[in-house]
Amino acid sequence: MARAPIPIPAPPLVVLAGPTATGKTALAVRLALALGDDERPAEVISADSRQVYRGMDVGTAKPTRAERRGVVHHGLDLVEPDEPFSVHDFVRHARAALASLAARGGVAILAGGTGLWLRAVASGLDLDATPHDAALRARLDADLAADGLTALVARLRTLAPTLAARTDLANPRRVVRALEVATLRGDGLPPPPAGYPGAVARIGLDLADRAEHRRWIEGRALGQLDGGLPDEAARLRARYGEGLRSLSAIGYREAFDLLDGRLDREGFLTVNVARNAAFARRQRTWFRAEEGIAWLDPSADDPLDASLALARLCLSA
Repeated sequence: MARAPIPIPAPPLVVLAGPTATGKTALAVRLALALGDDERPAEVISADSRQVYRGMDVGTAKPTRAERRGVVHHGLDLVEPDEPFSVHDFVRHARAALASLAARGGVAILAGGTGLWLRAVASGLDLDATPHDAALRARLDADLAADGLTALVARLRTLAPTLAARTDLANPRRVVRALEVATLRGDGLPPPPAGYPGAVARIGLDLADRAEHRRWIEGRALGQLDGGLPDEAARLRARYGEGLRSLSAIGYREAFDLLDGRLDREGFLTVNVARNAAFARRQRTWFRAEEGIAWLDPSADDPLDASLALARLCLSA
């Protein structure tokens, strides 16, 4: 019998997924304001693997306090950029927020583009089946730096061909993680998800017109550039250097290059937009494998009414 992933009463859960720069953050706030009241709080749990880091605000498009509009947000500013933070850490944090909301009769809005984090909470992944070991991860990171991605991909294909077939082999972090799991657990597929022990509505935001989405990405990149990203990157580099994994997030490498004169303003925008567009393609590949998502195009219509209707069906279940 499948083990319940959250051994507590689970509040209704609205999952808001989709590629980067599609308006998930703003819609999550609007949903919370529309669904919540004094008797039934509605709170957002951010599922963004970069927004957990303190001081990484502009470059991660972290919502400001004004943009949160009084809505409680979980999953922001949890650790320093040089501290490790895994999907296991996120699930523990999310479960605490869910337990609190359940006790208060509230509703949770799980919003973000980090697909594994969304799946871990909303689908009830058995994280014991994907073990982790910090010392092993450090060795694999060192191997990646010394030998390169191609060598680690070859090692993964030899050690765990089944796992390799399900891994994004162009993503160094995913390859390192897959090697970590394969070394600790062996090859093979993990057990199927146990499910979320409560009502769930799954909503996705994406633009059918890819050229229009690219313009949205360009607009956000320009806003970050003019909104203080270079200064933020300079402060982070002065404190931590450039080598942290957290600072490999899109925007910071380009900002370092801009600060050092390797890129000008147009070059920053070109590289940033290209990296975000490639990231969005990888996110779409991930989300295509997720079942039950009702997709909305925020460039065609305001997604609030359709999202509210889906959320209220969840609340009445």
